Amino acid sequence: MSHGKMNLTFIGGGNMAAAIIGGLLQKGWQPAQLRAVEIAVSAREKLEQIYKIRTFAAIDVEATDADCLVLAVKPQQLREVAQGLAPLLSRQLIITIAAGIRCGDLSRWLGGYQRIVRVMPNTPALVLAGVSGLYAMSGVEESAKQSASEILGAVGTIQWFANEDTLDAVTAVSGSGPAYVLYFIEALQQAALELGLDAGQASQLALETFAGASKLAAQSSEDAATLRVRVTSKGGTTERALASMESDAIKAAIVRAVKAAAVRSRELGDELGRDPPSMPK
Repeated sequence: MSHGKMNLTFIGGGNMAAAIIGGLLQKGWQPAQLRAVEIAVSAREKLEQIYKIRTFAAIDVEATDADCLVLAVKPQQLREVAQGLAPLLSRQLIITIAAGIRCGDLSRWLGGYQRIVRVMPNTPALVLAGVSGLYAMSGVEESAKQSASEILGAVGTIQWFANEDTLDAVTAVSGSGPAYVLYFIEALQQAALELGLDAGQASQLALETFAGASKLAAQSSEDAATLRVRVTSKGGTTERALASMESDAIKAAIVRAVKAAAVRSRELGDELGRDPPSMPK
């Protein structure tokens, strides 16, 4: 399935769906290849105005007549959405970006359907700088995996994982990771303010420093630790700051925090994947 012929329908037209649609259009996809089902009128109108794509207010035969359906609804809504989709499935590739929902549970809600790729994207996809972890069920052939790579590759970089359980780690590191980075930027800005800089200066210095250091690390063949040692002069200011962080065990605290996020990701998979108790007869 090359994108020249492929048609996609997004079920859910929120921020992440809009980011992927925008990315695909920038990569040369045509508006006629992309559609979205979205219940909110304002979100529908926005998609039509900005991206010139066709939208639907509800899931129906016409909306789901596509090569690929991208499930971009909230995890809590996925079970209900899947049960509405189940009778309309024949050959479509399903890509789900609903956090936490495991393929096995989604497959069950879809009546045993197996052509499912699960994706954990992250919010920098909104500026085409995301990184996504992907996992395919055994019912997904190689060409369909390539299509999924192309779709998610429109908003950043991708990595495939052979074991679905690994997506809990991906969720903890890159899925939630942008918030950790923003938290560190906040701290840097606060320190700058307390040292007497004004808000504009504090913001620019913190943001540019983070962006620059990330770029340096991304473009270097050496690892972050090596680069850090190189910029840490004996007896200098950087060494003093890092010694303070080490005495506060900041690195260990960050590692603990990411592991806590992975545990929560597993718990959410358990909670969200449960079927509600059946109604008494």
